[in-house]
Amino acid sequence: MLKRQKSFAKDYAGGILYLVPTPIGNLEDITMRSLKILSEVDRIASEDTRNTLKLLNHFRIKKQQISLHEYNIKKRIIQLLSMLKAGERIAQVSDAGMPSISDPGFELVYACIQENIPVISLPGATAGITALIASGLLPQPFFFYGFLPRKRKKQLKVLDTLRKRKETQIFYESPFRIKGTLLNILEVYGNRNIVLCRELTKFYEEYLRAPCSEILKELKIKPIKGELCLLVSGYFDKGEDAENWKLFSVEEHVKRFLQENDYDAKTAIKEVAKLRGIRKQEVYAAYYKK
Repeated sequence: MLKRQKSFAKDYAGGILYLVPTPIGNLEDITMRSLKILSEVDRIASEDTRNTLKLLNHFRIKKQQISLHEYNIKKRIIQLLSMLKAGERIAQVSDAGMPSISDPGFELVYACIQENIPVISLPGATAGITALIASGLLPQPFFFYGFLPRKRKKQLKVLDTLRKRKETQIFYESPFRIKGTLLNILEVYGNRNIVLCRELTKFYEEYLRAPCSEILKELKIKPIKGELCLLVSGYFDKGEDAENWKLFSVEEHVKRFLQENDYDAKTAIKEVAKLRGIRKQEVYAAYYKK
């Protein structure tokens, strides 16, 4: 059955659930609209009320909170739906970034939709996209997975299902598990180019860009700390590329070669020129065009 939501209908006076993104590190990344909504709603449903209180205090917002996390979500949904049906306007926030993206939230959203309660999402900070556009890996298409299973056997199984995806892949990972995850990726994917980002938007923000084996060597020398985002280049089939290169431009063709393992620009340009039957200078000019 079709459900139509008019998010900003003037004659609507009932409850609304707002999904409000919070900064992933730098507090200045919060939007003016997010601050306005947090100031105006009747209450805030927070993944961790202590973390949200720090944010609210920083911006001098005084608002009642109610906790909403994975351990109390069933009970809280009943309570929050009752409040929304009574006409309250509630903002839902996670500890950092967008609600529902590797954080609690989806269950309440789904429950509201079933009850025809409007759900309005505000745009804002997301670690995966923030890392992707600065990674140097192809930003389109991309595949977001989030946190992989913690146990090695389950993780290997998931990675095997993702191995031949051609999109740049985005994962979140703990600094305590990153070495094991990279070893599993190396085993299943081979020595692909990866980008490991830590502490995005914070003072110690750092990007490590290299083939997987090189990142592992670096981590053995210097263990990594902080919140991590891991990006892995997509699967690249040389034989398939040889047949389908006419589908994309010279520039895109070079980028696809760079995605594969440890290609440098010089080698990629040479291979593209060979496949297309054109001069290397033409490929060079197309790839480095201004």
